[in-house]
Amino acid sequence: MPWLETEPMRERMRFIDAVESGEQTLAEWCRQFGISRKTGYKWLARFAAEGSAGLLDRSRAPHQCPHAVSVEVREAVIALRSHYPTWGPKKLAVKLAEQHPELVVPAPSTIGDLLAAAGLVGRRRRRRHVPPHTQPFAHATAPNHVWCADFKGDFALGDGQRCYPFTLSDADSRFLLRCQALPTPARERVQPIMEAAFREYGLPDRLRTDNGPPFASVALSGLTALSIWWVKLGIIPERIDPGKPNQNGRHERLHLTLKMEACREPATSLRGQQQRFDDFRQLYNADRPHEALGQRTPASVYTPSSRPFPNRLPELTYPDADGVRRVRPSARIRWKNREIYISKALIGESVGVTQVGEGQWQVTFGPLVLGIWTEGTKLLLPAHKLPRHQNTTTTTTLETTP
Repeated sequence: MPWLETEPMRERMRFIDAVESGEQTLAEWCRQFGISRKTGYKWLARFAAEGSAGLLDRSRAPHQCPHAVSVEVREAVIALRSHYPTWGPKKLAVKLAEQHPELVVPAPSTIGDLLAAAGLVGRRRRRRHVPPHTQPFAHATAPNHVWCADFKGDFALGDGQRCYPFTLSDADSRFLLRCQALPTPARERVQPIMEAAFREYGLPDRLRTDNGPPFASVALSGLTALSIWWVKLGIIPERIDPGKPNQNGRHERLHLTLKMEACREPATSLRGQQQRFDDFRQLYNADRPHEALGQRTPASVYTPSSRPFPNRLPELTYPDADGVRRVRPSARIRWKNREIYISKALIGESVGVTQVGEGQWQVTFGPLVLGIWTEGTKLLLPAHKLPRHQNTTTTTTLETTP
């Protein structure tokens, strides 16, 4: 049998003494002690080189680890994490390869282990996984197909003033077009910012928002002065369902990053907070790699729109309508000797009226279906209450806020 497990050191010494006695050959002594000749030669060589100390057990750990991270890589990772304290291993790996092409970049999991060993990460809260919401993002397949606008939650600055961060982004490239610190969420503050973005980057096809002001109202049409302006510019407003921020998930995820990077410690003034937002926008667009973009930056993906901002606001036309009416100061139009209520938001604007069935007329504002009017009634049936089989037009339906 092999070495006695209780006293391996004594058995090895007995083996050495037996071999040195010369009474038997090495092979015979190995068979008697129950070991291979290879093991016998090993202990003889160690005894000859180190004496009895060579018979002690040695560590079985490898002398070299082919996957060990060098000190240079470890220090570079920690330095990057200090510079980008909210970035995870995947983004740090991309940045490490850019800044240190001479180093062998470890896997993101290894970078995560290095950060954990250095005490630079905290325990993440476990989240419930739900099926991804794929709509209404199916058409956001190129820059400027869909822009997203919203207000991140307001917060108090150091001087006590409230800050309302207004953000505007491109859904496809995640490019942050505007990030503005505003004292109020009023339309008078938002529209000049959007106009500046339109002049710089051109016009999008659609603009997605929530149901709050100044983007939407509780009026029959759901339109506001701001969204009416968009329609006249040729932009189709999109509104997510109430209480469904996941329908604008890309923009909401941007807000989480904005909160972590620029809002955790508010500035002492609105001007100081705006400087933080400007720095964040530069970092987010040009420096921070995005996993959904193949670790590219939004600035490397985004291209301006081919639709320029017009010098004069164009008038809406209805070439296929049976008639065009301008909404009166009473918020009504006259059709078939009836006064039909439309919306106070649309006073002074023109709408198109088109017959869609026997005694039924569809009222549109630009490309948006406002509703259906049936002869003999006084009210317009809003578009979001129409049965699906009646809404067969290809014109975009604008849902109103419940």
